[in-house]
This record gives sequence, structure tokens and C-alpha cells, in this order.
Amino acid sequence: MGKIIALANQKGGVGKTTTTINLAASLAIFEKKVLVVDADPQANSSSGLGVDVKTLDCTVYECLINGRNPNEAIIKLSIDGLFIMPSHIDLVGAELELMNMEARETVMKKMLSGIKDDYDFILIDCSPSLGLITVNSLTAADSVIIPVQCEYFALEGISKLLNTIKIIKTKLNPSLDIEGFLLTMYDSRLRLSNQIIEEVRKHFQELVFDTIIARNVKLSEAPSHGLPAILYDAESRGAINYLALAQEVLKKNGYK
Repeated sequence: MGKIIALANQKGGVGKTTTTINLAASLAIFEKKVLVVDADPQANSSSGLGVDVKTLDCTVYECLINGRNPNEAIIKLSIDGLFIMPSHIDLVGAELELMNMEARETVMKKMLSGIKDDYDFILIDCSPSLGLITVNSLTAADSVIIPVQCEYFALEGISKLLNTIKIIKTKLNPSLDIEGFLLTMYDSRLRLSNQIIEEVRKHFQELVFDTIIARNVKLSEAPSHGLPAILYDAESRGAINYLALAQEVLKKNGYK
């Protein structure tokens, strides 16, 4: 039985896409079958995993709006067990098109229901907004990972996201859980980074992952080569951090 995890935070630049790409690759390294669903019109997860979105005739957009079979959109990647359903800039218009659909909040849930059990994990990279596509992603998900950057405005906006999650839990998806808060972009030289860690841990306690993702040059460079960090530089701090996160997620979900 597959598990769907959405990665969400309406604040941009918090490491959502970096986490989606590298957590998915790390889970696949641990011999799990993983699908990335790129639900962000910017399609950064797709390009960061080496997919040229300009050449595709079937993406998340066609599956959501035109009812195409999701298997037509799924691409097998170079890491064994890693797959992606890419995004496209057309997804920008999907918000408006979904507006007129019946049960518009559950379109993605229906789309993924037929393939959920083909994978151990499905990771949905949400766009940095709380629009209808993100609502769809959270309605389809079993849980949500919330990346929080170790910077000054870190906790700003989290209450808005938590409120959205609460509404979705009440009205659309009662089984939605928080998988965890993930601290990203940590710089050990900055006192502020350590203060943010303390604050987030104090607020959310055991919901915060033990793993902290450090700022890392290789992690920033890897997507421009269309590779996760583990393939770009397996010994980089970023790659090691995400392998640790994958182990934590596996343990949390009852895998040895």
C-alpha cells in the first residue's frame, strides 16, 4: 500500500523542490519504488531530475484536466525505482479550469487512486501558494512534510498553512497527518539559524525531523545538471543529509 506525501509551504524558496527531488532519490537508493508528482507550474522538480518538459505531450496537466491515464505521463528516471509525473507551465491555467469541475478539490485524489499501490511512496511537490492545485495535493495526500528554512521569517506563514491543513482535514481529508517539519538551509555559523531551530522544536516538538538540511553548494548546483545530489556528488553534505532524512521517513513508516 503506497503512501502519498505532499511537500507544502506557500512561502517560496524554503527548499520544497530540493527536498522532493533528493528525498525521492534517497528513498529509491534504499530500494523503494518512488513517484514524484510535480504539481508546480514552474516544473522545477521535473527539470531538476533531468526531464525536458518542452518535449512532452502528457504531463500532470493533461491527467488532471483532460483525464488522461497517469501512466501515460510517468517517466522512468536513471535511478532504479525512481519515476516522475512531470509538470508543465500549462498548469498555471489549471486552477481556473478546475474551478468549473465537479468535486474540484478531489481531482488529483481520483487521478492518483489507480496508481497509488504501484509505489511505496508518492511525493507531491506543491507550488508555493495555497491555491486549488495545492488543495488538491493535500486532499490526495496521506501526510505532509513542511520545509522550514532556518532564516528570519521562517515561522511567518506557517500558521496560514496549518490553518489550511486544518480546514482540509475537517472538510476534505480527515486522515491527513503532518509527516514532519523539516529544517532546511541551516548555516551553523549563524546564531540566528540555531535560534530558529530552537523555536521550531519548541513549537512543534516531536513533529520536527531530527535531520537538518545544511546549506550546501553541491545541493544548489545539482538541479542545473538535472541530477539529485546523490548522483551529482554522493559525498556532499546535502546528499548525506537527505539519505538521513530518507532513513527517518522509512523508520517512521514502519520500514526496517
